[in-house]
Amino acid sequence: MSCKELVELVTDYLDEALPASERDRFEAHMSNCVGCTDYLEQIRLTLRVSRKIEEESLDTEVREGLLEAFRDWKSRSA
Repeated sequence: MSCKELVELVTDYLDEALPASERDRFEAHMSNCVGCTDYLEQIRLTLRVSRKIEEESLDTEVREGLLEAFRDWKSRSA
């Protein structure tokens, strides 16, 4: 598995949605790649931190900026 493939599968891995064979390949790559191990930990940390943010606690300008940044996310990433 390449680093690029791993990055594309991180969400499914964290959601425990990878088939066993893909999970095994993912974990084998992780055991030999410090960069991908660091990346996965950064994603885990980002998820933990973002779960603690409540919408009401955001400044209106910050909230609108985030909404704007992600509004067309799916269409841009396709």
